[in-house]
Amino acid sequence: MENYVLISDCTLDLPAQHCSELDIHVIPMEFTLDGRPFKHYIDARQLSYQAFYQAMRTGRFSTTSQINYKEFSSFFQPFLESGKDILYICFTSGMSGTYNTCRIAVADLQKKYPDRKIVIVDSLCASVGEGLLVYHAGLKKRAGMQLSALADWVEQNKQRVCHWFVVDDLEHLKRGGRIGTVTAAFGKALQIKPLLSVDSDGKLTTVAKIRGASKVLEGLADRLISDGANTKEQTVIIGHADVLEDAQALDRLLKERGLIKDSIIADIGPVIGTHVGAGMLALTFMGERRMK
Repeated sequence: MENYVLISDCTLDLPAQHCSELDIHVIPMEFTLDGRPFKHYIDARQLSYQAFYQAMRTGRFSTTSQINYKEFSSFFQPFLESGKDILYICFTSGMSGTYNTCRIAVADLQKKYPDRKIVIVDSLCASVGEGLLVYHAGLKKRAGMQLSALADWVEQNKQRVCHWFVVDDLEHLKRGGRIGTVTAAFGKALQIKPLLSVDSDGKLTTVAKIRGASKVLEGLADRLISDGANTKEQTVIIGHADVLEDAQALDRLLKERGLIKDSIIADIGPVIGTHVGAGMLALTFMGERRMK
């Protein structure tokens, strides 16, 4: 069997157990909370997700940093030295410079390890959408698919990943420039929750507004019905930012209606959580093609 490793970054928000079972290696990323630096590992070894979101709810301020050149080199080099090739599925270039930084680091690593193969795929996906793509890649690698074939599969199927998110607090999106101040103020007053997606360029976009918390689950289920492909044969990923009960309620709804085969409920980590805030609920699945 071809000797290579599958790598992604912690923005994939795939549970640590699944990453371990599928031998997916995950690069941690840095975030700060009130100026104190932390690393976001998928096992939350430095700060629990619950503690992070509790801090967010009390008004503490968080920022994030993309993976830098040195971090890429340090993470990749041990695998290359041991004679392994690399397939790295990266967080969308539509929201971060991570992909371009990685390309620079890899160009230098290829000079040092000319006999090794390093393939980078820009997922054009985020959070549990990236996680879903990497999850499928992990299954195919475990089944014996070789590196080049798997990289081709990821490229051919990444636009099939459909992302749907609802956020609880519009202020975090306002701070990131995704919505205006007036929209945020009216949203909070009228209990309007924006329905967000990731478009074909890997950028976050507001698609619709859901009025009232009671309609959120139905709104997400409707997107699965309208956009999904053979969903009754799929494992979907439901992501949540410290609203486990909401995620479980969505899971029950989808299963009671016979809409899906199985699901993974995943915690949204601090790097994504910084930009969406506590209360986000997400549903990702495979469709024919995501929105443009």
